[in-house]
Amino acid sequence: MTSIIHSKSWKLLEKHHKNMSAVHIRDLFEADPERSSKFSLYFEDLLFDFSKNRITEETLTQLYSLASQSELKSWINKLFNGEKINFTEKRAALHVALRNRSNNPILFDGKDVMPSVNKVLSKMRLFSESVRSGSLKGFTGKKFTSIVNIGIGGSDLGPAMVCHALKSYGKKDIKPIFVSNVDGYDISQALSQCDPETTLFIVASKTFTTQETMTNAYTARKWLTDSIGIEAVKNHFVAISTNEGAVRAFGIDPENMFEFWDWVGGRYSLWSAIGLSIAIYIGMDRFDDLLAGAHEIDNHFRDAPFEKNIPITLAMIGVWHINFFGYNTLAVLPYDQGLSLLPSYLQQADMESNGKFIGRDGEKVCLHTGPIVWGDSGTNGQHAFYQLIHQGTDIIPTDFIMPANSKYPVGSEKDQHHKILFSNFVGQSRALMFGKTKEKVRAELVRSQNDVEGLEEIIPHKSFEGNRPSSSFLLKELCPKSLGRLLAIYEHKIFVQGIIWNINSFDQWGVEYGKQLASLVLPELDKKSETNGFDSSTNNLINYFKKST
Repeated sequence: MTSIIHSKSWKLLEKHHKNMSAVHIRDLFEADPERSSKFSLYFEDLLFDFSKNRITEETLTQLYSLASQSELKSWINKLFNGEKINFTEKRAALHVALRNRSNNPILFDGKDVMPSVNKVLSKMRLFSESVRSGSLKGFTGKKFTSIVNIGIGGSDLGPAMVCHALKSYGKKDIKPIFVSNVDGYDISQALSQCDPETTLFIVASKTFTTQETMTNAYTARKWLTDSIGIEAVKNHFVAISTNEGAVRAFGIDPENMFEFWDWVGGRYSLWSAIGLSIAIYIGMDRFDDLLAGAHEIDNHFRDAPFEKNIPITLAMIGVWHINFFGYNTLAVLPYDQGLSLLPSYLQQADMESNGKFIGRDGEKVCLHTGPIVWGDSGTNGQHAFYQLIHQGTDIIPTDFIMPANSKYPVGSEKDQHHKILFSNFVGQSRALMFGKTKEKVRAELVRSQNDVEGLEEIIPHKSFEGNRPSSSFLLKELCPKSLGRLLAIYEHKIFVQGIIWNINSFDQWGVEYGKQLASLVLPELDKKSETNGFDSSTNNLINYFKKST
């Protein structure tokens, strides 16, 4: 494939960028009072407003043309048709099959995967309902009240984020707990909240060899067996894995093993049996709603024209920011405390997918790929890092996300808390876009104080350039279906950007390399002799650690 930077569309965008560099977003609004209606898209009860970005209709036309020139439509078909687009691992990326509620055949190596997917979903339903009803009990005959999910990466971030976001739908007498870090603090704090007789452990590891996950799993098993005996393991542990031999050796009944497949990437796995903790906590019907919301977006992404397509539009605006303006970070700012884990979830989804410098052609890419994704919930973030977003030397595009209706209405006057939250949601994006001119600051200061001495000195400090781009997602409410839609939008956005940058969004070899080096260090820690087989820094760190423990 010819490098995208040599394409006609790219050259036209470079020329267009020069014209847009001096444009202020507030001027675009002043020039067109109907701007928001032209730069917003709706899907069911979701509003995506991208009008507060430095774009025009010409910008979008050229960006969509760039997407076409990158053969995006063909790549979308490859994704949905089960082709092995993850070519370095010779795997498909069929997370769309996991939530294929239409149940149309999806082929992988010539075989329809939907019977296998549906079989696992049926097994999840039976198991989750038996836990929720109390018909499935622990070794001593007591109902389960704590569900401890032991995983890492996508096997942790996805289920943890969804359970936290949908807490209002959770079963009140079941507490979901998530353990991922191999640091003993994590498993210790989790177990301190649990009673061995009423705790169910879900061990999520495809190979059942993941170091962090299995270390925590064995610690949990010892905690359980020390209290109620080795016979209890089969009653209190289930596995999400493909390695039946290792599962059986651990002591888990293979009947309590839930399958998933090589074509399910970890960061896309919450839709699979990895979501068992979600199904237990909110119920399988609502888990189905989560899948249904994502499936609706899958169909929209596959079928909608580019100019009406939310994931494609979101992705191409990101390309515009990253590759033409040089804005290399993205702040995700959910104005809902339930979504406080969403920035971390999207951080992994995006940065592990597109943090690559080698293209599909094996050559080093000539573009910046993958934004640095970060954020926190509003209004907490406003009192932490918004100062830098408003007046810092780096311009940081932001995605604001909020449900119009709260699941926790409190206060007087029909939920004053939520009105205050929404006013900040709107006010912050407006402030980032408009800014505040020196003239306006001067007028405000003159009106507010009698003593104008030193007034000119303070004006530069209280003025804002504005012209800082943002997009806004407004949902009617945060429910399983709306959350499924939102997550699928971001998944497909990441995929689109990977196509533009000509990289494989579905492998993560950098992560694996760090693990390889860690495996060389671990044996050294049990040796009494001084370590000298590595570089001087590594040797020094290891030897200091051994002396200190």
